[in-house]
Amino acid sequence: MSRNDIKEQTDMFGYGSKLGDPESVDTVSGDPETSEFKRSARRHQSEWRESRGLKPGKQPMRPKDDLWRFIGSRLDIQDADALGSNFITPAARAAADDRVANQEPHQTLNADRLYSDLLSSMPMCFNLFGPLHEDLELADRAIHAWWPDTPGKVRAVRFEWSPGRRVVGKYLGNRSAFDVAFELDLGDGRSGIIGVETKYHEHCKPERAPNLDKRMPRYAEVTQKSGLFASDTLDRIVGTKIQQIWLDHLLALSMPITDSNHWAWVKFVLVHPAGNPSYAKVATEYRSLLMDESTFDVVTIESLLDSGVIPLDSVNAFRERYFW
Repeated sequence: MSRNDIKEQTDMFGYGSKLGDPESVDTVSGDPETSEFKRSARRHQSEWRESRGLKPGKQPMRPKDDLWRFIGSRLDIQDADALGSNFITPAARAAADDRVANQEPHQTLNADRLYSDLLSSMPMCFNLFGPLHEDLELADRAIHAWWPDTPGKVRAVRFEWSPGRRVVGKYLGNRSAFDVAFELDLGDGRSGIIGVETKYHEHCKPERAPNLDKRMPRYAEVTQKSGLFASDTLDRIVGTKIQQIWLDHLLALSMPITDSNHWAWVKFVLVHPAGNPSYAKVATEYRSLLMDESTFDVVTIESLLDSGVIPLDSVNAFRERYFW
C-alpha cells in the first residue's frame, strides 16, 4: 500500500477504524485460544489509543522511504517520545526515562519499542511495577505479599537488568536480562534477587538451540551445578518451547554459582495475563522438570493486581489499559 492509499483510507475512515485488525503474528497454529487472546489484545490497544485521541504509529516505526503503513497498536513515534503516552502513571514514565538514561553494557533495550509499541510487554512491565521503583517501602511490602518466603528487604528495583552481560565464565555469558529485578538486602553483606520476566501479547514458541561450542557448555554447567534438574533434562528443553523459560531461570541460578558470597538467595518468576494460555501451559510443563521448585514461580498479572498492594489508581489504570 502506498502512502497516498493509506492517507485516503485514514481520511475516509478516521484513524484506527481499520487499524486494530489482526496481524499475521496474532495467529498461533493449532492454538485458537491463544490466537483469540492475541487478536483481542491488539484490538483493545488500538481502541485504547483511539479513545485518548492519540495518533497511530507506523510499520516500520521510523520509515526510511515510502514503504510504510499505519498500525493501530503503536503510537506515533514523535508523539510517543514527547508525551510518554505509553505509560499510564508518572511513576512508570519516570522509571522508563531513568532506565533509558542509564545504559548498561551490552544491553538490548529498544527505546523506540519501549515508548511507542502498545502491545509490547516491555512498557507493560514499567506500567505494572513502575510505582515500586522509587518507593522501596512499597516495593518491600509488595514482594513479601506476593512471595512470602522472600528473605530480607528490598534494596533496589531495577528494570531490564542483568548482573553481567557477556562476561566470560560468569553468569550466562550472553546478553539476557530480567525485565525487572528486585534486589534484596539479606544482611551481613549478602544479597538476594527476584528476577521477573513479563509477558502480554507474546506466545511461547520453539527456539533455536544455543550454539554448542559458544553457549551450551556454560548453560549445561549452570544446569548441572544448580542441582534442580534430572540428568536427561537438557534433551527435553533445548530447542523447545521451554527453552526461553529455562534460560531466564538459569540467569538467576547462575548468580550464586558465580558469586556465592554475595548472591545468597535467588528466585525467577514468570508473570503473564490469565487470559493468555500459552505461557501458563509451558510453565506447567517446565515446572514438572524441576526437582525443587523453590527458585521458580509463575503468577498471573491479575493475582498481583488483586493483592491490594499496588495503589488503586495505578491498578485501575492498568486494568483499563491492558484488559477488556
